[in-house]
Amino acid sequence: MKLSTPLRLLLITFVWLLLTVMLVGCGPKGSSLQQRLDIPTAVVLMTFNVENLFDTQDDAGRNDETFLPLKWKHSPEHREAQKVACRALKVRKWRDQCLYWDWNEAHLTTKLQRLADAILQVNGGRGPDILVLQEVENRGVLERLRTDYLNRAGYRPAILLEGKDARGIDIAFLSRLPQVGEPELHEVTFPGERPSRVRDTRGILEATFRLPDGNLITGFGVHFPAPFLPWQMRARSYAQLNRLRAGLPSDRAAFAAGDFNTTAEDDSAHQLLAEFVRPNWVIAHETGCEPCKGTYYYAPKKAWSFLDMILWSPAESVGQSNWQLEPGSVEIVQGLSQQSDAQGHPQGYDLPEGLGVSDHWPLSVRIEKRL
Repeated sequence: MKLSTPLRLLLITFVWLLLTVMLVGCGPKGSSLQQRLDIPTAVVLMTFNVENLFDTQDDAGRNDETFLPLKWKHSPEHREAQKVACRALKVRKWRDQCLYWDWNEAHLTTKLQRLADAILQVNGGRGPDILVLQEVENRGVLERLRTDYLNRAGYRPAILLEGKDARGIDIAFLSRLPQVGEPELHEVTFPGERPSRVRDTRGILEATFRLPDGNLITGFGVHFPAPFLPWQMRARSYAQLNRLRAGLPSDRAAFAAGDFNTTAEDDSAHQLLAEFVRPNWVIAHETGCEPCKGTYYYAPKKAWSFLDMILWSPAESVGQSNWQLEPGSVEIVQGLSQQSDAQGHPQGYDLPEGLGVSDHWPLSVRIEKRL
């Protein structure tokens, strides 16, 4: 019997629906519609202190004299001001860098390319899904990194809010995941501390992103006070971070990532991780990381430390979403020859040779949706 065109179309539709139902029923045990539609169920997070990512321009009101071309430093209109600013630095190495380093476009270009190469080592060459950066001078130089050197990563426009650090180094996010709402920079206060100490500190950058399944995750980018500053300043920073986490909705997963500037010696003496971190967060590298000596090496004391950390806090009430950190997925990302010196320690970008990348190694981890 010859079927009319409408009946043939109806029959084809019915058969297609029947096959779809059969395929669903034949899926592996525990499979879900989300899996079959290939919605990503893993997200890679990374933190990277990029060590002085400055452009070659003079930013007004910032102590960026070191990172300027030598021709600018020696120009008549700037020579005296340059000498005053540089000679105010107490560390001789820093004074010499301020006076004599030629931070020009050639060096900046090399630095940007090496940073991109380091970042793209993870996630099949695509880079992390969410990247937290420290020591970025401004949005302009970060956008240059994103568009000219990380274009294949597909990152959305950079998230960076200018803080009050005297040198002008800021915290930033790059993400493929869409941002939700507006970012916020939370200043950390240090009552009673000398202004000369507070001027070298940064706030906590908060941003929220939409995960592949539609749920939200909030990230906190940090760069805590340096180890040479009193340990109590880092304790106050941890306490502020915990207050921010506690203020999120109960169904919100969160992570904190960045340079916590907590040396192994500092932690041993003052139990900062035991008091402020482990009761509230999972420390990613403590779930399994081999080999993992640290992300930073302090040569004078021959000591490794995890100055850089990723902290994880799952949602308290999971509802339909249950994103968790994958134990053992932590990686210290240091596969490029330029990232290490002859002794196997992180190699900062140095002039005039133009060696290295950063004095910190990046740290990455994967979170997964449990089905």
